[in-house]
Amino acid sequence: MTMMLSEKGYKPIVLDNLSTGHKEAARYGELIIGDISDSKLLDNIFSDYKVDSVMHFAASSIVGESVLNPSMYYHNNVVKTLSLLDSLVRNNINNFIFSSTAAIFGEPIYIPIDENHPKKPINPYGSSKLMIERILEDFSSTHKINSISLRYFNACGADPDSEIGEMHNPETHLIPLILQVASGKRELINIYGSDYETKDGTCIRDYIHIVDICEAHLLSLEFLLNKKIDGANAFNLGNGRGFSVREVIDTAKNIVQDDKKSIKENLTIRRKGDPAILIADGKKASQVLGWTPKYLDIRDMILHAWKWEINSSTH
Repeated sequence: MTMMLSEKGYKPIVLDNLSTGHKEAARYGELIIGDISDSKLLDNIFSDYKVDSVMHFAASSIVGESVLNPSMYYHNNVVKTLSLLDSLVRNNINNFIFSSTAAIFGEPIYIPIDENHPKKPINPYGSSKLMIERILEDFSSTHKINSISLRYFNACGADPDSEIGEMHNPETHLIPLILQVASGKRELINIYGSDYETKDGTCIRDYIHIVDICEAHLLSLEFLLNKKIDGANAFNLGNGRGFSVREVIDTAKNIVQDDKKSIKENLTIRRKGDPAILIADGKKASQVLGWTPKYLDIRDMILHAWKWEINSSTH
């Protein structure tokens, strides 16, 4: 995101406590090491740098971990975000972009999932994000903070030029897990269930390239800065089409064959809480923000991720 902002002439400032982040990923903007709950630090940053907009990506985001440790998720994702929002109010900053998630919807009642779909999260991670969306509605009414919540479905891919990509520890996303098998970092990739009511029995997900997600953030920023939108707003970000776990693995196998790599897989039982199909309806983002995903082919998403995996493994 900071790379795209810099290319567009903005001057991003990155605040990160580096609990899961990486210093090298912040090379496109000034890095300040600290926490969003540090009110004094926030006030100093907002004053010294004349900040006019804030993008919030600082959430804990592993579903299984949230079930095992809900306190950590509510503290980091809700309590600390409230501290950040209070700082915005004190410093008269009215533009806020929030990284939300498809997990706020829970088990889908219908497909594709639009913004009006019932919101019944089934884990603390999704619940914590939904809480913030509701808090933003109240802060809009009371404090006139204009916000845009962007609900990602399955973020994936990497910068096409391999400047930056996914660096999670532990890694939980399907595509990098598959590619780490190919690069030798992992022994195999698990397929959790092959008896779903889908075309090949494996789960289907809506994958969205990280470049397209960044474009949505950039459009959101420009809408807020130009006062084209106000109040608390939310948009689903997805391609509107799905790819099964089997399709993703087979596509990855085809790509890594060019580098004479192989991918070993292991079929195991379903994971609790995995819906068969999750596909987004992104029409609202298209109609309101003018957002159009550039990367629709799963091959492009995996190819960019593979280039990044090779690049990062050699450094």
